[in-house]
Amino acid sequence: MAKKKKSLELSDKKIKFTIEKLSYKAIRYYPTAMSLDVMAFDENGEKLGMRNIPFAHIPKGIKKIIKPN
Repeated sequence: MAKKKKSLELSDKKIKFTIEKLSYKAIRYYPTAMSLDVMAFDENGEKLGMRNIPFAHIPKGIKKIIKPN
């Protein structure tokens, strides 16, 4: 039986998306928790810090890139 990965590194794929005036860059995906570590940026491009957001709250197009099944 295959061992599940604890996290999937996404920082090298340069996945970016916007939700309500904030831009996010995907860093890491946790399949067991169905959450995503992201770096948040404001409208001016300034870093706001790391955040963990639920997978269900990201745009549908980005979901297909991260989890293509």
